This record gives sequence, structure tokens and C-alpha cells, in this order.
Amino acid sequence: MTARLSFKLDNPYALRQREIIQKVAAEALELPLKDSGLWFHNDVRNNFYYACYLFAAAVDDSLLPEAVREQARQKAETVLLETVLLQNRQPGTHLYGHWPLGLDPLPREAAPHELPVEIMGSLLIWFCKHYNSQFSAALRVAVHTAAGHIYRSGFFRKEVVHYGHHEAKYTAAKLIFGQLFGDEELRADGLESLEQTLQYIRAQGMPEYGSLPWFWHWIQAFTCAWELEEDSAVQAVLSEMLDYLWHERAAFYLRGAWVGAHSRGWPHDVPADRNVLHDYVQFGDFPLSGDMPRTEYAGFLFYEAPAGARELALDRRNAIEVKRLTQKVAPGDPQPQPLLHSYAYITEGYAAGGLWERVEEFDNEQLRWAYSLPVSGEGEVNRLYFFHPGEGYRAGDPRHQSPYMEVLYHKGTVLSLFPVPEGTDNTIAGVLPEGEWQQQEQAVYGLVKEVYFAVWLSHTYQLASRDGYLEVTAAGKHGAVAVEAVTAKEAAAAGLNSLTEFAAAMAARKPVFAAEGVGAEAALSITHTTFTGDLLRLEAGKDNGTVTAVNGSPVSFAEYKV
Repeated sequence: MTARLSFKLDNPYALRQREIIQKVAAEALELPLKDSGLWFHNDVRNNFYYACYLFAAAVDDSLLPEAVREQARQKAETVLLETVLLQNRQPGTHLYGHWPLGLDPLPREAAPHELPVEIMGSLLIWFCKHYNSQFSAALRVAVHTAAGHIYRSGFFRKEVVHYGHHEAKYTAAKLIFGQLFGDEELRADGLESLEQTLQYIRAQGMPEYGSLPWFWHWIQAFTCAWELEEDSAVQAVLSEMLDYLWHERAAFYLRGAWVGAHSRGWPHDVPADRNVLHDYVQFGDFPLSGDMPRTEYAGFLFYEAPAGARELALDRRNAIEVKRLTQKVAPGDPQPQPLLHSYAYITEGYAAGGLWERVEEFDNEQLRWAYSLPVSGEGEVNRLYFFHPGEGYRAGDPRHQSPYMEVLYHKGTVLSLFPVPEGTDNTIAGVLPEGEWQQQEQAVYGLVKEVYFAVWLSHTYQLASRDGYLEVTAAGKHGAVAVEAVTAKEAAAAGLNSLTEFAAAMAARKPVFAAEGVGAEAALSITHTTFTGDLLRLEAGKDNGTVTAVNGSPVSFAEYKV
């Protein structure tokens, strides 16, 4: 019997989703179950996702060989049923209607957690709508019962105050469960929350700028609601939200890479863009890696991005500067939060950029700036960046930056000063993607995927091979780094046809690093003339704060818009 998923040869989106379903289902079919009857104990949701993909493939007449379909279906139902029954089904208890998150050592004894139901609850309703007729009687009863527990738990009955991914999921769930249970008051609340959120982010930008992987929870929650919505007027508002979100994604897109600053980034997002399935389905201009660290519902949910967003994302023949404004939210604080300025320079071969301001983000996961290269099919590290390690940092995980960095962004060049206080470890760290690199004193020159890089440091440095990248470390007071990227095409136009020639040319234009004074009062500066002849100046530590200038004029933020 064929399920609701139909894959037409003239529908590239559906074909890419089919590829994801087949890959995940094949892996799930071969993956042995633990004694608990589940595949994973680290996150209950992974069992749900994998079981959904395996079930979908098993009941389709073209996604798995006929000889294994019944085995696949039984295995999928076993995991789905066991996962659904882990829900707290005791009314009046703490986190009633919720699932546990981590399941060790015994899943059935694991305490419920507030997070899984946020996204899994809505996705369960979607899956039930499309596959309910093919469930076994036991699974059908369990899923319908679970939906009732979710609705009665009321986990989504919260006001919108932070404009973040949690509230986005609550808003979608209000619409989904309000419709499912005929609760018009809840649906009205959901629509109000949706309109309030849309109005805010249109006016102020997304407080969760470049937040990975949580942006994809925005996409999935609202796409799920959009697909299930029966009221055309409400669906139209959901379309407005999804159009906005895909325009936001397209603005910072380069062949699977999410360029520029990130308020958050997990290890599968930094230093490599590996959580790319939604981009793969939507844009399809990069190869799919065999490593899919966060499948979620990319193979099921789909909303076609507006034509303008797709055109912007897919056509990078002409270099473009992206200058955006956003603002954090501090509920209860009567003072307006400062504006944040996000910059990106995107070319056909690479992108560079970041946030001008340092912001304290959840779990200290801000990635302030980076160079990004297009995503490959091997899951390779595709970012280059430097930072001073801060709270949460540990060796081998190049995230968690300190606040001690001042920056200047100008097209393909990034200047960084590190005014680290006395008594604090002043070692700075950097990530270089794998490629051809030449070391020189206080400089390293590289060629990676048709892009040349010049990296200059104010101190001697060490290189260490890490998993998929080179780690740079440099210790010493008054640290500074300058990085410039030049495409191979640009270099060739200037008569530079090899890394050796590029390195020689760039060595002749090394930046000037300076420090005046001693200790915390020292004034640091970088002066650099770029490959194209622009004079850049970055100063920090003087009485007038940080100074950024291009060709003698202060950097202007007048062109930055929400």
C-alpha cells in the first residue's frame, strides 16, 4: 500500500526528501535495538524521528525492497509504540503529558522533561494524520491517547515574551491542538501569538540571529502548522511567517553554509555546517553528506520558499554586502536593549562577516564572526575564524568565546583585537579548514576550495591537527589577528596563479600591529591595506573606546536595516 508521500520525477524537492527518507530508513533498519526496544538513549526524539522515517519507507511501495518492508514496518512500530508510551500519562503530576529527554539507564524510569513535547508533540499529530490508517490498532490507540494527554497538559499555554524558538513552537502547537480538539479559544490565542511574533520580528529582527539548530525548529513548527491548518485565513498568516523565515535564511546562505554571526551554534553547526537537511531540500545546490546529525522532519515537512528568497540564495555571481539590524529582548527591563549590527560579505566562493557587538548568549554559544565556504558532501569543516576562549570552552570544541574581542569587517577582510585583562590567559585560538597552507613567521597563507586566505597574527603561533581542521593558538599580551580572503579568480586577474605567488604578494602588505601603553590601559591597533587597496584601521583601548575606519572615514551603520 502506498502512503501519503508521492514522489514525482518533476518535483526536485520531493525527490530530495525521498533521498533523506531512504538514507535514514536504511540506517534505522540495520541499527540494532537496545534491550529497551529503542535505538537511542541520548535523546528520546531521535527514536521518534528514525521510527517515523522507517515506517514511512516501509509502507511505501518504492522506498524499500519488498522483501524487507514487513520487517521494517514491525521494527518501526515497535520503536514508535515504546517511544509514545514513555510519556507521563498521570494527570496532576509534574510535567504531565511530557516525555523524558535523556533515557539512561532505564527509559521507562526516566523523568519527564519540558523540551521534547515542544516539537515532537506537533510532529506526532502530523504523522498521525498522514499514516494513522496504516498504524496497528495498538499504535493507533497509543498515539490518539498521547495526543489527548498533550492537549490536556497545556504546555503551550504561555505568553510570547522572548520571541524565541520555544515560543514559536508553543504558538504552532496552540493552532494545531486547538484545531484538533475544537478549542476555539486556544486557536484564537495561537493566532494572536503568531501575529504578535510576526509583527515583532518584522520590526525588530530576530533576537535569535543565526541560531542553530533552533532556527530549524521555527521552520518545522510553523510548516507543520501550515500543512495541518484547515482555515485559509490562518494558513495565510502562517505563510507570511514562513516567507519571512525563508527570506531570513536566504540572506545568509551560501551553498549550504549559514554565513556570518550566530547567537548559538551546536557542535554539528560549528565549526562545520553539518545540520543542512532543510537547506538541501529547499535549495539542493550542494551534495548531501552521508553524515546527517540532526534528521528531525526535513524529509517530511516542506514549504516552498518565495521565489525572491530562492533567487537570492542560489545566485551569488555578484558579491553582496548584507547589513542587518536586530535587538535582544529583556522582559521586565524598562530600558530599550541596544541595537545589534550584523554584517556579511557574500561572494560566489566564500563569505565573511559577523556581529559588530559582543552579546552574552545562552550557554555562551555566540559565534562572533567567521569566513564560510560552501558545504561539501563530506561534512568537512568549512569555516575559518579566531576567538579568545571563554566560559564553557574546552580543547577540541572551538566554541564558547570570551567578551575580549573588538572587530572590523570590510568585504573580504576581518580585523580582530583581543584586549584581554591582566591575569587572564591571553591565548587566542583559531580554526583553519583543511587545504594547502604555507607557514611563515606570524603569518599563514592558504588555498582552500578556490579561495586564498592570508592570516596574520601579532605573535608567534602553533598549529595542531584536529578533527577536520587545523587549530591555531597564539599566546601573548595585546593579541591581534587580521584575515583576508581572495578568490582564485581575483588572484589570477592580478597575475597570482599559485599559493606561493599569493603568499609572496600578501607578505608584502602585512598589517601593522601596535600597542601603546601597558597593562589593561594599553591602546591596541591594526592598520591594514587590503588586496584591493582599501585602508582599514581598528583601534581599541583608548579613552574614546573602539575606533573603526575605512579609507579614513569612520564605519557608518546608517545602511543597516532590519
